[in-house]
Amino acid sequence: MDDFIGRKKELQTLTEAWESPGSGFIPIYGRRRVGKSELILSFLRSKTALYFVGKRAPEGLQIREFLQVAATVVDEPLLATYPASSWADAIDAVLARRPNGEKLVLAFDEFQWIVEASPELPSILQERWDRDWQRSEDVLLILCGSYIGFMEREVLGRKSPLFGRRTAQILLRPFDYREAGEFHPDYSLVDRARTYFVCGGVPFYLRMFSQRQSFEMNLTNQLLDEHAALHREPDFLLREELRETESYYAVLLAIAGGHQRAHDIARVSGIPAGSLPYYLKQLTELGYVARRYPLIDGRRNPRSVRYDFDDPLLRFWFRFVFPQQSQLRRLGPERAFLERVEPRLDAYLGYCFERLCREALPWLYEREGVHASYEVGEYWSKQVQIDVVGWRADGWTDLGECKWGVVKSATELERELAAKIEKYPNRRNATLGQRVFTRQPRPGDDDRSSNTRWHTLEDLYV
Repeated sequence: MDDFIGRKKELQTLTEAWESPGSGFIPIYGRRRVGKSELILSFLRSKTALYFVGKRAPEGLQIREFLQVAATVVDEPLLATYPASSWADAIDAVLARRPNGEKLVLAFDEFQWIVEASPELPSILQERWDRDWQRSEDVLLILCGSYIGFMEREVLGRKSPLFGRRTAQILLRPFDYREAGEFHPDYSLVDRARTYFVCGGVPFYLRMFSQRQSFEMNLTNQLLDEHAALHREPDFLLREELRETESYYAVLLAIAGGHQRAHDIARVSGIPAGSLPYYLKQLTELGYVARRYPLIDGRRNPRSVRYDFDDPLLRFWFRFVFPQQSQLRRLGPERAFLERVEPRLDAYLGYCFERLCREALPWLYEREGVHASYEVGEYWSKQVQIDVVGWRADGWTDLGECKWGVVKSATELERELAAKIEKYPNRRNATLGQRVFTRQPRPGDDDRSSNTRWHTLEDLYV
């Protein structure tokens, strides 16, 4: 755990709960592979803690394993064979045998799988919390789950027995692009960005990319080689979380092919329009797909919704790996990269760069001393596509263009952006600012008369 990166605020929240008198209850949730278990295990070092990972298994088997783990934690060997008939019996037996005066961390990981076999467990925990833990016993209860929808309904939701009892909560998100760059400090900024475009902010994926290899070699070795760890990772995730995976694959392939409106996805995937919302909802709750709306006057127009990947690895996999697995096996990873990936890679990375620029705009506002509230998004219509929109409550709206490739003429690019801005519906008559985001500095001499702000990768990573 010496190489644990980031998560300072989350660790502080857990540490404060541990050091505070009395009991605490902290749900931790977020998409799979985002580092929830690593966060918990890093926090649990040197603490009296019972860490139990649920699985898809019968209730009795899980209770028995829970008691075996507990026997080691509280140093009571006989606890491993305690004849518990329910989770209530098992939990009570463990708490009765814990060292006197010590706070006990009771951490259930993959909580959704435990509840699948034992639906009554949330009610049991609620009863113990109300009757004992919140009044006298020092217990820090952590419930961790990968299925966001489940955690929001069954742990945090109003209909949950545990509703209103949490003392804190942690929705663990992927690292932002700057934090993700800390995994590869020896990379150039371009390669840090390119790695982020493929791995996103998911620690497990970022660690797979070695600093001792180039970005291209990592891509070839970790995703295009059929024996590599990440080659089937999206397939593993989808099959573990979902049923009827063929239908989900059809939806994701349609989105990867550029079909982002619901009726286009239904048409291309062959899924009836009336059934499509179900599949999109599941993918959204898992954090794999996100809804996108054009941003106008600080509002997002729900009638113009589009669906896009929210997971960079799945986006890359459904664009370059899954649709051409036969070609990858025939050519081998090196030739497959040169012939099937590299020719289209820069255009793909350009699209990813637009997302990074929208993610970066709040950091730029902070550095520029913008104190007004704001919304960041994009805008599209039949007439125009604007990559970055920053709507601010101080009567200012930033409109931006993103260029990953080489910019030959700064003046021409600024002229193109100005033409797009004329088509933006500025209904509140705001002051419109122009921004350009590029890999390299503005070409040519600095034009002091230009009203356009230019931002390079170096600006975004400072």
